[in-house]
Amino acid sequence: MYFIDVQGTLISDSDKSPIRGSREFVDTLNAKKIPYMVLTNSTKKASSEFYAFLCSLGFHFDFSHYLDPLMLLESRVEKSAVAAYGADEFLDVLRKMGYVLDYENPKTVLISIKENFTSDEFAQIIDFLLGGASLVGMHETSIYAKNSKRYPGVGAILKMLSFATSCSYEVVGKPSVAFYDEALLMLQKQHPNAKFSDITIISDDVKGDLGGAKEMGMQTVFVTSGKYKSADEIVPFLEPHLRPDFVFADMKEILEQL
Repeated sequence: MYFIDVQGTLISDSDKSPIRGSREFVDTLNAKKIPYMVLTNSTKKASSEFYAFLCSLGFHFDFSHYLDPLMLLESRVEKSAVAAYGADEFLDVLRKMGYVLDYENPKTVLISIKENFTSDEFAQIIDFLLGGASLVGMHETSIYAKNSKRYPGVGAILKMLSFATSCSYEVVGKPSVAFYDEALLMLQKQHPNAKFSDITIISDDVKGDLGGAKEMGMQTVFVTSGKYKSADEIVPFLEPHLRPDFVFADMKEILEQL
């Protein structure tokens, strides 16, 4: 059984095209009736729209096999008085979901990803947090890759803000326990007795996805087709108990092991 990441694992960070072997891997799971969930931290499109985009690329799986943070957001964050930070597309999605954006007296500061956070935005966020607003991240990615550049991910930004204000934070998407618990519940509709120790998770984010999954008992597979150019950039610097169980170049190499 598998949990499968999307960006950098199934599709390229640079042009969103399918990565070598990714469509074939999903097709093989379908043919062999192996249970799986496609898990993404995507927040720039509504859930149904991003799912439809993946289908348009030739990935064949039912929506019941799909989970993103937006699908859990309403159960985690109230819709009133939210100061949200992220790409314009993310803010548009929030408005369509009925969230009231408030940059004067917010109850919640909600962080998603973009490459051009400004110092003034961070100053405003810090004021809100010191004034009592809660801090929530849409996910906890370590690195954000775009336009052949690598930026601090939401996880890195959350840790910076937590250090600056001594406030704690919650995470909606990967690698939060709530997100993986929901993914397991959905997987159990395919295999009722599934448990975390039965699951292999595949991702290009060895810190933001795989570390938390490993602590929950999952087997972890790190692919170097996304955020990192090689395993040597990151794996030797991880705590031994958080290092991935396997490292592959891409989904094609994993497919050859099935």
